[in-house]
Amino acid sequence: MTRLLTGIRSGLKTPRYWAVLLVWVASLFYVLFQGGKTSLMLFVMISVIVLYLIVLGISGVRLTRGTRQLSTERGQGTVLHAGEQIKVRLHFSIPGFLPMPYIIIREVMKRHNGDSWSFEESVIPNYRGSGTLMFQTPPLERGRYYFTETECVSEDIFGFIEHKGRFHVPGQFRVMPRTVFIPTWKLFDRNSPLAGPQTASAASRKETTQINGVRDYVYGDRISRIHWNATAKTGQWKSKEFEYDSVPKTMLLLDATKAHYGSDAQFELAVSTAASLLEYGGRGRMNMGLATLGDAFKLFPPSSVQGDRQRMMHHLVDLSADGYGKLLPKLEQNARFLPAGAFLVFISPASGQQVLDILRWAETRGMSSSHIRISSGREKGIEGWGAMLASRGTFACSIQSLSELPAALGGGRV
Repeated sequence: MTRLLTGIRSGLKTPRYWAVLLVWVASLFYVLFQGGKTSLMLFVMISVIVLYLIVLGISGVRLTRGTRQLSTERGQGTVLHAGEQIKVRLHFSIPGFLPMPYIIIREVMKRHNGDSWSFEESVIPNYRGSGTLMFQTPPLERGRYYFTETECVSEDIFGFIEHKGRFHVPGQFRVMPRTVFIPTWKLFDRNSPLAGPQTASAASRKETTQINGVRDYVYGDRISRIHWNATAKTGQWKSKEFEYDSVPKTMLLLDATKAHYGSDAQFELAVSTAASLLEYGGRGRMNMGLATLGDAFKLFPPSSVQGDRQRMMHHLVDLSADGYGKLLPKLEQNARFLPAGAFLVFISPASGQQVLDILRWAETRGMSSSHIRISSGREKGIEGWGAMLASRGTFACSIQSLSELPAALGGGRV
């Protein structure tokens, strides 16, 4: 009954419904006052058409149900990174047996920052009232995406009245930041003159003789490293995983202050830099943490656990440049959460006195600090910034694109 009243209420707002109703009333008066077989036949035909329109209005696309399937070119369940596309397969089904010539499907996909994309396509349903819509999104940037309600639009076989329906199929996914492979980081090289005091004592990370588990075989592993029992059981090459010597804790400090970034692309570069360093730490099982200076201060303590690192990456997915004000007061307010003696990596486009204040503050807590400056290429008067920090024993580099990061960390120019 509710669906009937809803269909009648929406129909009364359409002028074509009134036109059809007027024709039916006119045919009814024609039968009552004129009589005869012709008027009766005309009335029956118009009544059948009106009944068809009423049934189609209270059912049809209003009862549409569907399922959505998301996949990438590498298959389902794979991690999606920025710049990649996702394939959407929407299967819908309309209950009933009334014929419909076509259905227009409108999909809206939204990003966590408010951006939206609209997809529209017409589909001809089969005799069972079901069909499939397939489309591919444009290259996506970092963020969290979700689909809103799907709208279905159809007309009756006569083209008299347009019918609309909505149904919701949950569909959410995350797009990870762009990353680049970092082969070496000279701050963790004992032979580097810019290596911190902790790294000089701990040297680069070395494996012990204690077996910690089994991992997949990597091309180049020595024969002595192959785990023969696991290889025989699984039928795939497996290698022994050894425990590592302890290394100092590393904290990535990412600046998310809106005023410091000249464009969205510059902020995305900063986020991608932090994500690439997290991946580097994950490969070496380093105790690495993350702190972001945005509207709210968010900190993840240093950890070598894969699950903790995934939570840091998911935080970077949702991060926005919404911070304001000075950075040092935020650090001082949350100083108790930062591990003393850790190695601090400050990622920011800022330079000058406020960065020097942060580096000095880190020194008072026994931290060895470095600065990765995110450059837009349009700054003036900062050519000697990296040389000035290097003269005081602080590692600094400047990058304008993500591809420059490996060279800058592995010995490229500042």
